This record gives sequence, structure tokens and C-alpha cells, in this order.
Amino acid sequence: MVKTPRRPGTAIAALATAAVFSAGFATGAAAEYPTRDITMIVPFAAGGGSDVVARNIANVINGLGLLPVTVIVENRPGGSGAIGYSYLAQQEGNPYYVGTVSAGFYTTPLTGGSPVTYRDFTPLAAIATDPFVLAVAAESDIHTLEDLQAQGSLVTGTSGAVSDPTMLAHILEDILDISIQVVPYDSGGEVLSAQLGGHTDFIFLNPSEILPQVEAGELRAVVVTTEERMSRLPEVPTMLELGHDVTVQQLRGLLAPQGVSDEVVAFWEDILEQVADSDMWREQYLDRFLTEPAFLPSEPFGESWIATSDQYEALMRDLGIID
Repeated sequence: MVKTPRRPGTAIAALATAAVFSAGFATGAAAEYPTRDITMIVPFAAGGGSDVVARNIANVINGLGLLPVTVIVENRPGGSGAIGYSYLAQQEGNPYYVGTVSAGFYTTPLTGGSPVTYRDFTPLAAIATDPFVLAVAAESDIHTLEDLQAQGSLVTGTSGAVSDPTMLAHILEDILDISIQVVPYDSGGEVLSAQLGGHTDFIFLNPSEILPQVEAGELRAVVVTTEERMSRLPEVPTMLELGHDVTVQQLRGLLAPQGVSDEVVAFWEDILEQVADSDMWREQYLDRFLTEPAFLPSEPFGESWIATSDQYEALMRDLGIID
């Protein structure tokens, strides 16, 4: 939920050779990195925003031949991210596992639903920010926030027990003085399926999850959480212009288990910067899903973890989600 700065003006110097790390977790000897395939863990089911960004990062890395090995995306859903993040944390010191950062990375530990927190991981780099779109079924009578308010009582779905959409639902409940029942699912893909199946009244999802259905005429976008209107949704107002001080964007990036070497971190900073600079990334992800570029190296990305966790904790206490 933290607003992130634009990419720093000073680029990270490209590595002249493959990074060398201490492979004590496997052989106790130094080895050239990487020598085998990389597993990218997505702690949610296929089809959600975390899954989409992970597969696009992997596609660009593999498509441009940035590594001599293949990046393989592996979904480990369950427990609002707890299962996937716990599994990743168990790979301590193993540079052949990386993972995606999502709202559940912060919120699930705060609710006591995960044995691991952001302190159990190493930040690699952030690569983009994702806003949210509130959408309803195309045939719904809801066209505006006032129409939502008139319903009095609504049902929405969210990815995980507590996530950005959960927060947004509670904020909307407070702003409109209505009752909103939040139903948790394991991924944005399941949230979308529930909405398309008529099980929820509205949903908040990232553009990558929702735009295809909006453009296909299955869903109608009602409002967005960006500061300005989206180019592909020019008729849809922002929360700000409707008089509500609400701007929420999710910072997308990769992490590694604790204990990986500084050389491995620098290696991934360089790889992700090459991804961020590529036309393939812009065409296949940024432009396609209306996502903003936001490259952040390891250190400032890690600093954003602290700020974001603190923001979630304060908001969750204010909303009565935690004591």
C-alpha cells in the first residue's frame, strides 16, 4: 500500500560475469550461479495477480535468454499465502528459490495466520506497481458508488483473509456507511470466478486480473484506486475525484529466503533491471495490464516492506481486524 518512488536515476552496474556464491546448503563449495533451474514460488493459486506477474517475469527472463537456466513458476496456495511463504522460508540460504511479494506477505502474519514474516526473507527488487479496479457484473444495476450505497448490504470476495481488497472493502464500508460481507478465496482467479458465477456483488482486483473480463463485456468497472483515470478505462472515475482520499497500489517484486549471499542479491537486481528495461516486459505486462514501472533495488525494496507492514498494522487496528 506504500507509494513507491520512481526508478532511481543511477542504474545498477551490470555484472561482468556470473555471480559466485557459497553453496554450503548443498555441497559446501563455491559454484558458478546459476547452474540449475530456478523455482519461482507463487503463494496463491493460478490466475491471480501474483501468478500473472510471476509468469510474465519468468517469460521475459526465459524469452530474452537472461539466464543459462530456466525459471519455473510453481503455485503453492493456501492459508492466505502462509503455505507458500512458509515453504519458501524453509529454503534458507538456497538461491535456487525465489518468490513473489503480495499483500498476504504482510497481512497474514499480522493476523497470526503465518509462522513467518517479512523478516524471514531477503528482498531482491521491485519491478512494478499494481492499482485496483472495483467491478460488478455487466448486467448489474450498480453503475456508481451511490448505487453501491443504495444496496445497504453487499458481498465481496478477496484473495486471502486479509489483503488490499479486504482493506478496500472495509474502507468502502466506512465511507458509504453500509454492510459488506468479505468472503476469502485462495487467489484472484477464484475471486473472479465467484463474481462471474454471481456469488458476489462486486470485487476489487488488479487490472491484470480484471481488464480482460471488462473488455469482453462480462464485467463493468465502477471506480479505480489510481491518482488519475486509466487510459484503457477513460470513463471510469477515481476514488479521489469522487471526493474520497483513497489511492492504493500494490508493489510487485521478488524475494529470496534468508541467508542468500550479497552476490546473489546483486545478480537478481541486475536480472530484474534488465527485465524492467526490456521492450518485451513493457509490451507483455506493463502496457497490457496498465501497470506502472517502479524498479527498486534490494535495499529500498526492503525498506518499503517495513513501511508497508506498519501501514497495514495501523489500518487493521483501526478497522478492528486485529487488537
